[in-house]
Amino acid sequence: MELNTIKSATGARVKRKRAGRGIGSGLGKTCGRGHKGQKSRTGGKIMAGFEGGQMPLHRRLPKVGFSSRKASKTAQVRICELALVDGVVDLESLKKAGVVADRILAVKVFDGGELAKKVVTKGVRVSASVREKIEALGGKVE
Repeated sequence: MELNTIKSATGARVKRKRAGRGIGSGLGKTCGRGHKGQKSRTGGKIMAGFEGGQMPLHRRLPKVGFSSRKASKTAQVRICELALVDGVVDLESLKKAGVVADRILAVKVFDGGELAKKVVTKGVRVSASVREKIEALGGKVE
């Protein structure tokens, strides 16, 4: 190999197309755009979803559903699941006991089942009926 014989690999350098530079270039006259019509003109772009004036599909279909971003970080816990937690019931102790997932940032306790032991809750929201049950057993809601 000598310095004067070094060449790029085949296909490494593609010649750029020069539209409108005569018949010999293969892109003369209409420059590869065909004849007439919106797409042959300068600035003749058609926006995504445009269907020639017909009502587009994304506007014909009804709006459906709603995804709350807050709901994925909030958990609902039944009162009977508080028995799985030892000591004070807060977000960290519920995570350690495996009652709620690690991604959860807020918890609310709902009525479902019976509570067998005295419980102290901290930083956890509770429904009115759960508050009555906890306080009836001598527990505390903080």
